[in-house]
Amino acid sequence: MRLAGLVVAAVVAVAGVAQAQDQQTLADIRQELTVLHVELQRLKREFSTTGSPSPNLSGDSVLERVDAIEAELQRLTRQTEQLNQRVQSIVTDGTNRIGDLEFRLVELEGGDLSTLGETTTLGGDNHGTVVAAQPVTTKPETEQGELAVGEQADFDAAAQALANGDYNTAVDLFSQFDLAYPGSPFASEANLRRGQALENLGDTREAARAFLASFTGDSEGPLAPEALFELGAALGRLGQIDQACITLGEVGVRFPASAPAASATREMASLGCS
Repeated sequence: MRLAGLVVAAVVAVAGVAQAQDQQTLADIRQELTVLHVELQRLKREFSTTGSPSPNLSGDSVLERVDAIEAELQRLTRQTEQLNQRVQSIVTDGTNRIGDLEFRLVELEGGDLSTLGETTTLGGDNHGTVVAAQPVTTKPETEQGELAVGEQADFDAAAQALANGDYNTAVDLFSQFDLAYPGSPFASEANLRRGQALENLGDTREAARAFLASFTGDSEGPLAPEALFELGAALGRLGQIDQACITLGEVGVRFPASAPAASATREMASLGCS
């Protein structure tokens, strides 16, 4: 509950600064919802049959037919696992997008942001009830085979641009990476580094959003303390002192042994947090 309150408070604080600068119209958001609806309809077609099944179960003996059946079962199992992974990825991505759209709709229509609850997961659970969306945390795999083609190279290119001080390029590449590889093991770090690049460009508002995305994407991961500290520091620079103090204080509570915890303490002192 404490973490949920922290995230909601950070979202509201960042959104409050962004409200006057956000040029997206209500029609744009409604159009995004329509696109999501079309994608869901396309997903539903995956459950429609395309013709009569024609498994190859031939064989001259009982043993050969048993082997054929076993091979067919293995093939179908692999296909089922691949489709399940695809569906889960779409559900997670769709749920996150709808949650963001709900927030922006309420913001544009002048509603009460505090009344927004957790976004419900697309499709509900297996029993037809709706469950609250949970953040999906993924860990980077050590084997290249676990990553999409070009994923490592694209991330490295963005990181190199940041290291070279080419912040505009770094922002563009990390943004493209986030769109090209939703649910990537590098997603949290990509958002964190994008925030740092934006901060160097003087865009503290968008940097705070990126730090928030990094933390909420993997709130227990190795980069979570740094992302939470960067978010708190950015809120302070945006003039949201109360929220900054709460966020920075949470770094020491959640990650007391981390290096960012000490940095958070110093930042709180400079902001005059009580």
